[in-house]
Amino acid sequence: MDKLVIKGGTKLKGEVKISGAKNASLPILAATLLTDEPCTILGVPRLRDIHTMIRIIEFLGKKVDFHDGTLRVRQHSKLSPVAPYKLVSTMRASFCVLGPLLVRLNKVKVSLPGGCIIGVRPVDLHLKGLANLGAKITIDSGYVVASVKKHLKGDRIYLGGAFGSSVTGTANLMMAATLAQGTTIIEAAACEPEIADLAQFLNKMGAKIEGAGSPIIKIEGVNKLLGAEHCVIPDRIEAGTFMIAAAITRGDILIKNCVPEHLGAVIDVLRQSGVSVKIEDSQIRVRMTHRGRPINVTTAPYPGFPTDMQAQTMSMVTITPGISVIHEKIYPDRFMHVAELNRMGADIQRQGPYAIVYGMKRLSGAPLMASDLRASAALVLAALIADGRSEISRIYHLDRGYEKLDSKLQKLGANIHREKE
Repeated sequence: MDKLVIKGGTKLKGEVKISGAKNASLPILAATLLTDEPCTILGVPRLRDIHTMIRIIEFLGKKVDFHDGTLRVRQHSKLSPVAPYKLVSTMRASFCVLGPLLVRLNKVKVSLPGGCIIGVRPVDLHLKGLANLGAKITIDSGYVVASVKKHLKGDRIYLGGAFGSSVTGTANLMMAATLAQGTTIIEAAACEPEIADLAQFLNKMGAKIEGAGSPIIKIEGVNKLLGAEHCVIPDRIEAGTFMIAAAITRGDILIKNCVPEHLGAVIDVLRQSGVSVKIEDSQIRVRMTHRGRPINVTTAPYPGFPTDMQAQTMSMVTITPGISVIHEKIYPDRFMHVAELNRMGADIQRQGPYAIVYGMKRLSGAPLMASDLRASAALVLAALIADGRSEISRIYHLDRGYEKLDSKLQKLGANIHREKE
């Protein structure tokens, strides 16, 4: 395993180009199971999670060529109805193969998913929605066994849950509904840009989807989907992470190849803290010259403040004067990074789904252990401004979701390098 060694104290300056969105690429890869024709996906980041999804769809019968950000997917063999534990259990998004496989094969067996340890993330909304479309579903030894007699049939599905809509659930049901008989209406659908991007790809394949990106999505089932070419949207979480990097180091970064309207809540929070954010077309310039102001942040489904930016924001306010409050409403247990930040000298008090952060003058470098993807990014950001040297272990979490983060930070002036454990 690799570790990152970081010496803090450098103000980051320069330009950075954002990679394609991981959370858009993964369901789009799953969607290629809906057709036997070739598909080409452009702008795909080279990440651990992407390679996991490639292995899954290749196991299921596809052949994938991946070169310079371009994925070419073609049918290699007859689709397999079984997605095994060994692959699906490593990444939650892999559960998105359930809908496409079921609508193509009528009977499938898919392992329950895994992924980051950030609290309970159930798949009940996926199963409820597929049951509404006519599927018979049972759980057997850690696998979801789903079947339908002839065809899935369109229906009205309500996807609201205790913590908001399910993004992967919306993706799964939208894909299944494209080849179902009749009309499907998904109410309380997730509104994330990645859902709209998936719908755009599906429509290029010949699907009939309206309203993606809003709480109500209408899908008219079609008989067949074709091959298509599509370029995925930029990764809004990577862009947000570099925005925090500029703010926390009191630097000046021009973030290129991003979609500013996907980052409205993050931009608003940074401006509240006193960060200069200037927007121009597909780029954002972020500058910070002082220690900023405390903030109150509540995570919420899109277009609210993303839970995937909570940990990085917490790192920023550890050195912001005053008291900041972060309320995690999506995954109330997503605070694995708190203990590690406190080891660096931060003063963070956990009270249920709230974190109260008392701003300190400085942090100190320390040996650190990454626990999940976004917590890893938070520790990197904290190490960038800590006094002395930090070593971050278990960065395979980081490699799941950030393409060449260490080399991009190096180009901005960070003193960071990768070593073997």
